[in-house]
Amino acid sequence: MTEDLAARFRLDLMHQLAARDRVPACAPLRISPYVAMSLLQKAVRRGETQLALQAAASLHHSALERLWRRIGGIAFEDVGIADLPALKLVSAALTGKRYRANLGGEWAVASFAVETLCRARKSRASDDLFMTLEALPSLAQDRLQLAKLPDAQLQRIVRHDPSLHRRALALLYLIGTDRPGGSLPARKGNTEQTFALLAELGVAPSTLEICRIGYRKTCEPLPPLVALLALENGLRSGVVDDPLPPELMIHGVPGWALDMFTREGKQALTRLLMARTGVGEFASAVLPPANRVRFLGQVLFRVEGGQLIQRVGGDLCDRLRSQLMFETLGVDPGLAVKALELMREDIPVLNRIRAAILKGQRHEI
Repeated sequence: MTEDLAARFRLDLMHQLAARDRVPACAPLRISPYVAMSLLQKAVRRGETQLALQAAASLHHSALERLWRRIGGIAFEDVGIADLPALKLVSAALTGKRYRANLGGEWAVASFAVETLCRARKSRASDDLFMTLEALPSLAQDRLQLAKLPDAQLQRIVRHDPSLHRRALALLYLIGTDRPGGSLPARKGNTEQTFALLAELGVAPSTLEICRIGYRKTCEPLPPLVALLALENGLRSGVVDDPLPPELMIHGVPGWALDMFTREGKQALTRLLMARTGVGEFASAVLPPANRVRFLGQVLFRVEGGQLIQRVGGDLCDRLRSQLMFETLGVDPGLAVKALELMREDIPVLNRIRAAILKGQRHEI
């Protein structure tokens, strides 16, 4: 049954590729792989297809494996439950190099996957849930205690606990949290047992297979969370566009591509902290020095980097987003509201700092 579904996904992708009018030009930008990965993901979130393709072309040229990891990550992080047909096509595209070679090659398939993600309806509910599991103060005890429970007890929590957060946390411990860079207590898991439990709970077979492929190819925690959220349903039929702060293009690269996970973005945030800006002075007043730049990066993500075009909402999605926005920054929710307001006001200053950094690098080339 599982292989039949995967074969169907691959056949659907093959038909859609065959019906495509043309393959877009592979036109890379002169940017680092880290800026390219950031630009790709944020351009997909904003539906900026041309920028997304240029970023993808840059990775295709310099870091092909990173391109496919990022495409898989974006699918489950930024599209998720909002557009399962798009996830189906991307999961098929992740099959492997030999399969993609038979469909026209890496760029033909990658560019189609990127265009599909740009057009898709968006939901960040899976990542919002994951980040709240890592950071919500109210879950501090659960993070420690559930990590020590035997599998049988974790399964009971996933089946019966009224709290979505506890069910999701138990699910992650079942599938395993012993991955590099994770902030949850490390625990070995059992993939097949976890997906069997999701099937028992009633996740639709096609959705389950999409998430199974996604987990196998990305080794990230979001695919099982997408499967869990698919049981909740409750999405609204329409879409809304998040408000976008002012944008500045710098040598063909939008300032919003420079986040705290790029060298240039971290430099810009450090300079913003030292400048006499509202959000910089706020961070200096409420946080110890070691935490300030990271805090600014998290605030920036919430007002700029994580914004979506064609966002699909719902009561649960809205609640998860609100928790992420106001309850996971490590400060009182009232202070979080103030920090977000100040960052929105200071985006033009940040853009000027970004421009100075990128122009300085261009002069050094």
